[in-house]
Amino acid sequence: MKKVLKIAGLILSGFLVISTFVYLWQKSRPKAVTYRIETAARDNIEKRTVATGKVEPRNEILIKPQMSGIISEVYKEAGETVRAGDIIARIQVVPDMVSESSAESRVERARLAADQSRINYERDKKLFESEVISREEFEKAELQYNNDREELRAAGDNLSLIRTGITKSSAQTSNTLVRSTVSGTILDVPVKAGNSVIQSNNFNDGTTVASIADLGDMLFVGKIDETEVGKLSTGMSMEITIGAIQDLKIPASLEYVSPKGTEESGAILFEMKAALQLPPALFIRAGYSANADIILDRRDSVVTIPESSVEFRGDSAFVHLLKTEKPQEFERKYVKTGLSDGIRIEVSEGLSENDRIRGAESVEEKKR
Repeated sequence: MKKVLKIAGLILSGFLVISTFVYLWQKSRPKAVTYRIETAARDNIEKRTVATGKVEPRNEILIKPQMSGIISEVYKEAGETVRAGDIIARIQVVPDMVSESSAESRVERARLAADQSRINYERDKKLFESEVISREEFEKAELQYNNDREELRAAGDNLSLIRTGITKSSAQTSNTLVRSTVSGTILDVPVKAGNSVIQSNNFNDGTTVASIADLGDMLFVGKIDETEVGKLSTGMSMEITIGAIQDLKIPASLEYVSPKGTEESGAILFEMKAALQLPPALFIRAGYSANADIILDRRDSVVTIPESSVEFRGDSAFVHLLKTEKPQEFERKYVKTGLSDGIRIEVSEGLSENDRIRGAESVEEKKR
């Protein structure tokens, strides 16, 4: 029994040794290397880049008041369309007490002078009609009377301006009425009734009552990296994709590239602006985020191959031209490459259309 077990153990050990050698032999067998065959084809090549930015109106006008005071009424809201001259808000003047007191005193003095001039004028008029005084003396009294009447009117207008900002002669063009200076859409009305506002002057920019822009004339404003800015030129066409309208591409034309870059997160970026060619029925809101797909370069109807099929050595490029299919045999050949879009590359010399070349390899185990 012991002898049988010993023989069985030897047989099992021998089987394990043989199996190990067979496994190692199979692992060490050479594998057949085959390659995909690619065909040179005539196609168009475009090199593109993407710039991020937003959509803004070309001109955004800030409406400032002509005098300081308190907003008494607001007639327009954001989103409404206005024309130049439309009233946006009304300002209630808060008079300065010192100025008001001085104006009241001026009115009273002017009234006294006018009353005295009227008395003198009426008396001299009777004397002139009675031929007691000469015309020259009468005309002097008449001139003084007219001057004092004008001074009384001016003093009254000045007092009215200080109190209400309105005069009888300028009620329709009062500075208390804030009017739109351009036609367009109101983007924002940052003030409400009761807010204090300051007029625009040499020392203060003034309080913005409303911002207005023409939403039919929009620009894409974005930034592009320094490595690609040298390939841009005014007039280049591009396609704008707006985040809020994913299924629409809007054509645009590059109008401006900044001559000075700014550093952001370690990269130098240059501002660019492109005019959008909006369809008539499309309404675009200011501030939409957008991407610009820019065609930096383009080649039409050129011989192209997959870029992965090209072997680069220094400044030279080579491909492996197929000689026989079974077994696969290739001839290394120099080619001159051109524009690449990252997937396919232009071959300007060395290959013709329909030439077959070596592509990526696929490894298959040889059959016994």
